Amino acid sequence: MNPRQSHGSPRFAKPKSEYQEKVIEIKRVTRVMAGGKRMSFRATLVLGDKKGKVGLGIGKGLDVAASVEKAKRQAQKNLITVNLKEERTIPHEIDEKYSAARIRIKPAKKNHGLIAGGSVRTVLELAGVKDVSAKILGRTTNKLTNAMATIRALKRFNGEKTKTDEHATT
Repeated sequence: MNPRQSHGSPRFAKPKSEYQEKVIEIKRVTRVMAGGKRMSFRATLVLGDKKGKVGLGIGKGLDVAASVEKAKRQAQKNLITVNLKEERTIPHEIDEKYSAARIRIKPAKKNHGLIAGGSVRTVLELAGVKDVSAKILGRTTNKLTNAMATIRALKRFNGEKTKTDEHATT
């Protein structure tokens, strides 16, 4: 067999990423045009290394695979580094709001575990948080806004200012 045809060749192998990814949501969305409706897919994806780096990406495409790939590239651009206390939990309790989503994240003792639900759990898990209790307080079930609220809460541990912080100080 020709070496160019072998699929086991390292030349054709994609480099293994250190990041793990998890698709939170895939939705079929519609845009109304003059000729009718145009269907596309929106994928929401969380990317993280479980060592303090996490990112959220949203991608739209004509098929699911294209939208997931776009979301992955977007998540890589939006990676943030989370300051974890003793590499297991967060420094202090935090409440965060994003759009209609409200969440509360509390630090926990060692070996308590990750107590969280929905997309909040996915974001915290891929960020590498091991001991924490989190609760979705808002009535929205939108996975994207709950994930965005979690990302904003994690950004605040790094001292990054969010838009609500900037408006409060002026």
